[in-house]
Amino acid sequence: MKGNERRKEILQTIISTEKPVSATKLAEEYSVSRQVIVQDVALIRAAGYEIISTNRGYILSAPHTPARVFKVNHTYEQMEDELNTIVDLGGTVVDVFIWHKVYGKLSGRLDLDSRRKVGLFMDDIRSGRSTPLMKVTDDYHYHTVEADDEETLDIIGETLGAKGYLVDDD
Repeated sequence: MKGNERRKEILQTIISTEKPVSATKLAEEYSVSRQVIVQDVALIRAAGYEIISTNRGYILSAPHTPARVFKVNHTYEQMEDELNTIVDLGGTVVDVFIWHKVYGKLSGRLDLDSRRKVGLFMDDIRSGRSTPLMKVTDDYHYHTVEADDEETLDIIGETLGAKGYLVDDD
């Protein structure tokens, strides 16, 4: 099992259990060392999940909105369709970002959760008031997408044909 898959399962175990889940138990379940579990939990925390370590194990501090980062590539003409697909499937496009060779990560907050908001955003693009970041990187860019559950994020990724990352460590 790959690390990203294991982290997804660890997260689901912690979310779905009311009692603390010990690192030792998780290590036995996934046939890895306790230290690997500790590192996995650190990466899950880095993805925005508030996991607390107690003397009895890990617990989730508060409900968390599942989110994933999707790497996508499409033309300018396909942008509106991509955004509408995400919101139609129940996702919220939180942001868009690119990795620039000189400036590093450049991002813009979007918060698109309806066709109406997508339409307003596209009006800004078409009018020239905004320029898509994807133009800087030959149409490659990333979206952080939130949804009510992981299954919805899976469906969004499959529909877009995009790989989704729980954490940015592929």
